[in-house]
Amino acid sequence: MREATLLREGARPVLRFERHLARPVDEVWRAVTDPAEMRAWFPTRIEIAEWRAGALLVHHFDDHDIDPLPGTVLEWDPPRRVRFTWGEDAIGFDLAPAPDGGTVFVLTEELRADHAARNAAGWEACLDNLETGSAADTWQARFEHYVGAFEPVLGHQEGPPEGYRGDAG
Repeated sequence: MREATLLREGARPVLRFERHLARPVDEVWRAVTDPAEMRAWFPTRIEIAEWRAGALLVHHFDDHDIDPLPGTVLEWDPPRRVRFTWGEDAIGFDLAPAPDGGTVFVLTEELRADHAARNAAGWEACLDNLETGSAADTWQARFEHYVGAFEPVLGHQEGPPEGYRGDAG
């Protein structure tokens, strides 16, 4: 599944993405938890002393004029699951072996309802980068698609955060 699925089970909406990655679980785990490797696909530079439940981290938006966001590691179960906060949102990565030797990678984000379209557009581009090394479509086109899908369900959708520059994911 390439697009976000919108889940509405709790107090806040959850975006869910599932991707099949050709690489084995251990390799994907490094790509999604090693701060240096994350720079190739994740939208922030993560500063963390050690990944473990309860550890504090900071998200730095080096390419944009956005203040750093604090975070906390909520769950740490290598190489299967990590969950952490991004400001007030919670992001989870779940990895499972695929029958072909690759990895089933699931990204979830619990977030504010009015941020669903912009974050879905951004995550879709990020996951394209994780999977193939490049994102095919522009953020704006993805955002407009998700506004059309999410506004009837969640109400008004905010555009990019103040300080965002460019059309990258």
